[in-house]
Amino acid sequence: MVRGLGELESTIMDRMWAIKQPASVRDVLEHLLKDRHLAYTTVMTVMDKLHTKGLLRRKPVGRAYVYEAVSSKEAYTADVMRESLANSGNQAATLVHFLERLTPDEATALESALQVYPPKGRSS
Repeated sequence: MVRGLGELESTIMDRMWAIKQPASVRDVLEHLLKDRHLAYTTVMTVMDKLHTKGLLRRKPVGRAYVYEAVSSKEAYTADVMRESLANSGNQAATLVHFLERLTPDEATALESALQVYPPKGRSS
């Protein structure tokens, strides 16, 4: 099950996805302190929760942990989209409503994606 992210969780994950390398709580905190005041323990607790949710992996380095994202932001977003579709009750109707709301740029992105990866059972 893909769990939604709270505001601080989302901010921390955006940072982890942006840097694309392992980071300590202190590294993330130093970045976040540019925009807001947060305690080290708050960031540590949220990163631990993200680890528990399966979004971050960690390894001990000295007395602390170094964290890194388990998957890309795009893969996480795809998982959220798939879960939403699976829980929609009527997948066909949900997809129709989704397609109706696509902007021209989003429609172009969808067309491009389907050229790269056609639906199963179909070839281009």
